[in-house]
Amino acid sequence: MPTINPSAPYPRLLGDVGGTHARFGWIAGRDERVANVAACACREHAGLAAAIAHYLADQRLAAPAAAALAIATPVAGDTVAMTNLDWTFSVDALRRRFALERLLVLNDFSALALAIPALTPSEVRQVGAGEAVAGAPVALLGAGTGLGVSGLLHANGGVLPIAGEGGHVTLAAADAAEDRIVAWLRTRFGHVSAERVLSGDGLVNLYRAGCAIAGRKAEVLQAVDVSSRALAGSDAECRAAVEHFFALLGSVAGDLALTLGARGGVYVGGGIVPQLGDWIDRSAFRARFEAKGRYRSYLAAIPTWTIDGKAAPALRGANRALDDTPRGAYLAMAS
Repeated sequence: MPTINPSAPYPRLLGDVGGTHARFGWIAGRDERVANVAACACREHAGLAAAIAHYLADQRLAAPAAAALAIATPVAGDTVAMTNLDWTFSVDALRRRFALERLLVLNDFSALALAIPALTPSEVRQVGAGEAVAGAPVALLGAGTGLGVSGLLHANGGVLPIAGEGGHVTLAAADAAEDRIVAWLRTRFGHVSAERVLSGDGLVNLYRAGCAIAGRKAEVLQAVDVSSRALAGSDAECRAAVEHFFALLGSVAGDLALTLGARGGVYVGGGIVPQLGDWIDRSAFRARFEAKGRYRSYLAAIPTWTIDGKAAPALRGANRALDDTPRGAYLAMAS
């Protein structure tokens, strides 16, 4: 597989930067594991450079020689502007700020996709049936502050992550109840993307839509409130919001599997699904994943897994990108 400067120097700073939290890690040398993993709230810092400086000082680490930063936004040039956070930075200026020999910036779900081949059995859990076809494309999506979407293709003995913005595809309703939800959301947002319901804000949007349709005044809730009330069974509209969330997640995941021909399996990452425990197992997720008419049997054969993010797989994927960087438009590099 074509590579660019395959041997990045050590030590390495690794980052996984979302719209709410940034997680950093450190690799001191070759064959070392990711260490010094720590997270911070993004809004506690003025920008990415400030967050990195805080991490290095807090962990008492020396200056890194190289860095790979997975960012929750499209990456297509030197200027990177985050979608769900008011951070904008120059890749080259960031490299010079920390005197890095090499800096690689890539989409966060591209980094997570690169980590998939090395995920251990303890880091994934299968939902439903199906069996992966070796060497077939893999699909990845995950709900957090936004909806990340990616995939992994096998080519020339290596793997190539797909960098796209599939979270912003137009959301399709599958029944009358979802028709009403989408219609209500359209009055607020115009275009109703998958991310409008499959994200933290999306959970709140589903709750508010449900209240409006039921003629009930919605409370001012955050995503964590909707989740906690749903888990406690203390609010019918919150429970309904979570049920709709999983049904729509299954539908979007099935669409992605069909689009990519992802017979290698579909992985569900992001922070929201793990926070809801085993709800996905008893939800409509898998049924809706397979509910594609004439292609039901095709999708029934495709396995779906959830990813446990506690082991910081995106950091490992970012590190892999430093050593095995495919040529493509999913990254920006400065060296």
